[in-house]
Amino acid sequence: MTEHQRPSWDEYFMQIAFTVAQRSTCARAHVGCVLVRERRILTTGYNGAPAGLPHCDDVGHLLIDGHCVRTLHAEQNALIQAALHGVGTEGAAAYVTHQPCLTCAKMLINAGVRRVIYAGNYPDEHSRAFLDEANVELVRATWPHPAGTPAQP
Repeated sequence: MTEHQRPSWDEYFMQIAFTVAQRSTCARAHVGCVLVRERRILTTGYNGAPAGLPHCDDVGHLLIDGHCVRTLHAEQNALIQAALHGVGTEGAAAYVTHQPCLTCAKMLINAGVRRVIYAGNYPDEHSRAFLDEANVELVRATWPHPAGTPAQP
């Protein structure tokens, strides 16, 4: 009989981010974000249309330059939830199923997030450069991901 191995805190919160991503309403990418400080979940977010507006899954994508602009990104929704509910994000960590884009990176920087842990790659070197210049630690998750959600190269 093998002994149960508890996940590390990073693995634990990343698994929660993958669960949050299941709420996504844009089939192009299911992305989840969990904002955490001192091992406590502050907020979560997933990519989807603004509240009360139709979702991609219902009316289709609104594509501009190959990007669906109908939806907010998971990081944006997590930060908006913090603002709506008066939850401070200074010193928080963001667990995200995909590397943040440049816009989300800038928002995380301004929100005081100090660490970003991500699983799937997103080819945005500007995002990486901005996070690095702002001294935000960027960590690529290397452990196994939940079933059906393999890490992207």
